[in-house]
Amino acid sequence: MLKSEDTQSKVKKQKNFPIGVKLNYTPPPYLVKKQKNFPIGVKLALIIGFIVLVSLGTVTFLNSYFVSEDVRITAEENNLTINTRSASTAQNELSSVRANVLQLLDLINAAGGGKNAALAKQAEAFFFERNSDIAEIIVFTNYGNAGATLPIHTRLKNTRFFASNEIDSSLTDTYIAQIRKNIDRACNGETIVLNASPYFQIGVLALLLPYRESGLEQCCLILFSLESISDILGTGSTSSTFMINDTDDLLCHSENDRILSGQSMRNHPLVVEMRQKNQNNEESRQIIFDSVGDNGKPAKFIGAYQKISIADISVLTTVPLDTVLEGVRTTRRNNLYLMGIVLFISIIFILTFARFVISKPLRHLTASAEEIQKGNFNTAIIAALNTKRRDEIGVLNKSTQDEQEFLNTFARFTNRGVAKAIARKEIDFEPHLKDVSIFFSDIRGFTAISDGFKNRFGEESPREIIGFLNDYMSRMVNCVTISGGTIDKFEGDAIMAVWGILRDEDLSFELLPDSDPSKKQKEELHTLHVKQDAVSAIRGTIAMRYALMQYNKDAEAFTKAHEHEAKAKYKPHIRIGCGINTGRATCGIMGSEDKMEYTAIGDSVNFASRTESSNKPCGTDILITQDTYNLLKKDYIKCEENNFKLPKENEANEIVVEMIPVEFEVKGKGAQHFYGVVNMPRFDIEAFFKTSDKEFKLDASCARCVGPTGPKTLNEVRNLLGIPIPEFESVNLNEEENKIQVKK
Repeated sequence: MLKSEDTQSKVKKQKNFPIGVKLNYTPPPYLVKKQKNFPIGVKLALIIGFIVLVSLGTVTFLNSYFVSEDVRITAEENNLTINTRSASTAQNELSSVRANVLQLLDLINAAGGGKNAALAKQAEAFFFERNSDIAEIIVFTNYGNAGATLPIHTRLKNTRFFASNEIDSSLTDTYIAQIRKNIDRACNGETIVLNASPYFQIGVLALLLPYRESGLEQCCLILFSLESISDILGTGSTSSTFMINDTDDLLCHSENDRILSGQSMRNHPLVVEMRQKNQNNEESRQIIFDSVGDNGKPAKFIGAYQKISIADISVLTTVPLDTVLEGVRTTRRNNLYLMGIVLFISIIFILTFARFVISKPLRHLTASAEEIQKGNFNTAIIAALNTKRRDEIGVLNKSTQDEQEFLNTFARFTNRGVAKAIARKEIDFEPHLKDVSIFFSDIRGFTAISDGFKNRFGEESPREIIGFLNDYMSRMVNCVTISGGTIDKFEGDAIMAVWGILRDEDLSFELLPDSDPSKKQKEELHTLHVKQDAVSAIRGTIAMRYALMQYNKDAEAFTKAHEHEAKAKYKPHIRIGCGINTGRATCGIMGSEDKMEYTAIGDSVNFASRTESSNKPCGTDILITQDTYNLLKKDYIKCEENNFKLPKENEANEIVVEMIPVEFEVKGKGAQHFYGVVNMPRFDIEAFFKTSDKEFKLDASCARCVGPTGPKTLNEVRNLLGIPIPEFESVNLNEEENKIQVKK
C-alpha cells in the first residue's frame, strides 16, 4: 500500500527502524555535516603563510614597480637615441649617394665630347669601382609630352652589379615603365625614394632626384643596393629599425622578405601615430603603442620615429616592452622563488610543530570519520585511535571506536553494499515500495554434485564444495555488480539479486490527480528508470552465460591438471537457471533484534523465484516474465507492437527473446507466458568486463554465447549449452509450481 506524501514525510522525520527494531544511535556531527574541516596545524600554517605573503609580496611588488619604471625610462631614452642615430646615418648615406652621382654627372657634362669621351668613360668606370652598390644611373628629360615615353638623356650602367647579382639588366626598362608617374614628379622638382626590391628580387632602392641641365626639366634615377643602409640602421637584438617613404611603403627592414614583397606599413600603429602628428609638423616623437608580438599575442612596444630631410623619408625604431622588462621580471620571479622558499620553510616548521602537539591525533580522528562516511568500517585507522587520553580528543576517539563497533554489527545484519549505502546516506532507513527487477539463479543438479564431492573427498568435501561455489559465485556476483545490481542473499547454491533496490524511489506522483501536468512527466521518468534496471538485469544475466562458459572451460582444465593425483581435485561442469521478474516489491531493513537485512519481499519476488525454477521444464537458461517482457517490448524487443523496429537510441541494447509456448496461471493475473532470453546481439561483452578488469581478455570460444557472434534462436542456445529440447506438449508449468514451495 502506498503512503501519501504527508505520511512519507512524517515517517522520514521519525527515522524509526521497521519490525520493532529500535537502535539507540545518533550520528555524530561529522557524519551529518558534509563540510571540510581543516586541521589546526594547517590553520597555523595559513596564518604564517598569509603574513609572509603579504609582507614579502608587498616588498616584491613595490620593488618591481619602481625598477620597472626606471628601466622603462632608460629603454625609451636608448630607443630614441638609436632612432636618432639611425636616421642621421641613413640621411648621410642617401646624401652621399646623391652627391656622388651628381658629381659624376657634372664631370661627364664638363668633359669634352660628352659621355662618350674617354675622360667620361674613365670617370664612369672609376665611379662604379668605388661605388659598387650603385646599379644604374639614368637621366630623363621631360619635354612636356604627357603620356609619351620620356627620352633618356644619360644612362650609366654598372654591369658588374647586374652580373654579380645575376640580374637581367633589361628589368630596368620594365621598372621605368612602372614608375612613370614618379619620374614625372621628380622632373617637376620632387625628390622621391622607392622600393625597387620586388622587381629585382634583391634589396634595391630607387632614388629620383630633380636635375637641371641646360634649362631642361630633367630627373635622375639612381638604383642602388640596400645593403649599406641595412648595415647602419641600428637594428639590435631587442630593437627593430625600419625606413619608409612618403607613401608608407617599406624601404628597409631587418626582415628581407618584407622588403622583397613590397610591404606597406600604412597600418602599423607607429606609422599611424606619426602621420597623425604630421598635422603638428612634429619631426620626431616617442610613444608606447599596442601591437602584435612575435608570438601572435597582443603586446606593448616603445616606438620612436625621425623624419629626414631627403624625400620625406621616415626612420622608425621599435622595441618590445616585454623584452625591455625581462630583467625586471626575472628579478621579480627570483624574489617570488625566494618568497616561496621562505613560505615553504615557515609552513614546514609550523606543520612539524603542530603535528606532534595537536594535529596528529586530530588527523587520525578525521581520517577515521571519513572512512566511516565511505563505509569502510573495518579500517585499522579506527582501531589505532588512542582512547587512554584524558582530554576531549580521548573522548572523541572512544566514541569513534564505539561507532565502528555498531556499524560492523549493522553490516552483519545486511550485505556490506547496503550498509555502505546507508552510511553514505544514499538510501532511507524506512521500507518503501519500489519497482525493481528481481533475479534468482541456482545450479542444476547441485545435490548430485554435492554427493560427488562427498564420495570422493569424504571429510574434506566441505572445503572442496565451498571452494567450487566461491569460484562460481564470484564470477556471477561480478556480473551483477558490473551491471549495477545488488546481491540480496545467497541460499546454498542459489543467488538472489535486485536491480533498482538502492534507487531513491518516490512513488508519491501516483497520488497526484491526472489533471496535474507534472504527474505524466514524473511517471515517464520513473518508467524510464525501471526499464533501465530491467535491461541492466538482462545484460548482467547474459554476461553470466559467458562467465559460466568460461568457468566450465577453466573447470575442465583444472580437473585435467589434477587427474593423476590421489583424490584428484576437480571442478564440475555445471548448468544454471536464471529467472528475472520486474514488479513492485517492499524494500527495506527487515528482521529482528538478532538478525535483520536490507531486502525485497512480495509477490514479484516470489514470481521471480518461480520463474527461475521453470527453466528446467522450458529447456532454457534465462527466463523473463511477461511483466518484464511487456515493460521492454516496445523499446528493446523487436515485435509486432513496434513493427519490428527499435528507436535508434535503443538499438545498442536490443534484446532477442522467444515466447515459451506453454501458458500457466498467475494468481490475480490469469494466463501468462514466460519468455526465453536468446541474446543481446550488440552486447560488447569485452567492454562489459573491462569496466572492472582492465586486463580482461575475451575468450572467442566462450563469446559464441553472447553478442554479435551469439545465438539467434532458443534452440541454438540449447545446443550451445547442452540443454535438451523439451516436449512442450507434456509440460505443465502449473504442476511445476506445485513442486516449488515458496514462502509467502
